[in-house]
Amino acid sequence: MYQVGEPVESVSKIRDAIDYPIIDADAHVIEARFALHDFVKQIAGPDVLKAFEARQERRNKTAQRNGFWASPSGEMTIDRATVMLPGLYYERLAEAGIDFAFIYTSEGLSAQQIREPEMRQTLHRALNMLYADMFGPYADRMTASAVIPMHSPEEALAELEFAVGELGLKTVSIPGEWRGPVPEVAAAAPELADKTMEIHSFTIDSEMDYDPFWRRCVELGVAITGHGGSQSTARRMSPDNFVYNRLGSFGVGNEHLCRSMFMGGVTRRFPTLNFGFLEGGVGWASALYNDLCEFWEKRNVGYLKDHMDPAKLNVELMVAMFEKYGNDYLTAERISIRENADNLFSFHWEDDRSLDDFRFCQAVSEEDIRDLFIPNFYFGCEADDRMNAVGFNSELNHFDVKLKALFSSDIGHWDVPDIRLPVAEAHELVEKDLITDDDFRSFMFKNVAELHVQMDPDFFKGTAVEDAVQKLVDDGEIILPDHKAALTQPSAAE
Repeated sequence: MYQVGEPVESVSKIRDAIDYPIIDADAHVIEARFALHDFVKQIAGPDVLKAFEARQERRNKTAQRNGFWASPSGEMTIDRATVMLPGLYYERLAEAGIDFAFIYTSEGLSAQQIREPEMRQTLHRALNMLYADMFGPYADRMTASAVIPMHSPEEALAELEFAVGELGLKTVSIPGEWRGPVPEVAAAAPELADKTMEIHSFTIDSEMDYDPFWRRCVELGVAITGHGGSQSTARRMSPDNFVYNRLGSFGVGNEHLCRSMFMGGVTRRFPTLNFGFLEGGVGWASALYNDLCEFWEKRNVGYLKDHMDPAKLNVELMVAMFEKYGNDYLTAERISIRENADNLFSFHWEDDRSLDDFRFCQAVSEEDIRDLFIPNFYFGCEADDRMNAVGFNSELNHFDVKLKALFSSDIGHWDVPDIRLPVAEAHELVEKDLITDDDFRSFMFKNVAELHVQMDPDFFKGTAVEDAVQKLVDDGEIILPDHKAALTQPSAAE
């Protein structure tokens, strides 16, 4: 049946050499649209279904070149069938070298940015009902992640309660940002609203308070994950070139979500809430973490007041230097005017904004940056990404830390032409001495187990990996936090 035999042999050798299971943090389902249509019709009726079908047709005619020929075909048609049929998926996981897989949406990635409320809410509800029904019988080796609309906290909470409380889904996926029309345009010319876009985060400068949503996720014991793509931003809107639009898009989108969560103080207010940023790799995360440390060194309030306060400018020294090194227009007389000296390069003006850009996360030391970033954030990495090694190179990162990279196969999509490839591709970093065997174990098993079991100690109960995950807890490799105690601590706002 298969034309490529080598990956199967490679996976067998890898599995024989390790004594732990492999957990895939990010495999995908390809939804059969006719099945999705059944659930849309069941929830909202034939009129909404008709509108949804029309929307799907419009998606193929947008100004942006979206993904096309995006799933396996030809000699690997079996892989296309696999990711559409959970029973077949279940049977073939062992062939891929995977013991347990988290299954993520395909249709939901675009559904999360639908602007029309009824359509958006209906589609999320339909997808979650579809996933619960399809994957429920195979819960010992697969679990599907719910999709959550985030257009408002109320909308997010409603679907969270339904997906987790009623359907029993155990993890959730959110978009990377809020997108909508420019309000002034929508008010003045509604017919042009869809031609405009305003983007903001769920924390920094948001007019809405999403803290009730983050809190409820802690209470329900669900990690928050997301494929924070940025394809719809203006710089990724080529009408002709999908690769141009796609390159780095998930990294850019995830960086925006992660940066806003950190700077918005979410990890300070909810220190036991875990976040998984999927499909963008870990290179951007290393850059963000190190940038945060380095920015804090030069932009914390103490440093600013000691070294950057324009009121402390030594005008006499400035005059002396201009006298010695000036010219006919850079004169001592001109710099001696205090106003000129203040504005030389200080960009100094008075307003009511705080000097402390780190006030929401309440960082008072560089160690705080580490402690508010490293424990909470996990980064999904596709197997063939060489930059995965960056996450495990502690010499690159402040305080010699390793970032929590996750094996994320992306099975089902165009970048996995054969589901038997990802495990072998991931192991190539060990073979090339770019990561250690211990790093590989963290990548393929421990980190993704920790992401979810820290939120819910019973997450893997009844699964094929239950005993192995419990051993991590028993041996102290995974520390289970006290969520209840953490939620009783005063927040930054309080």
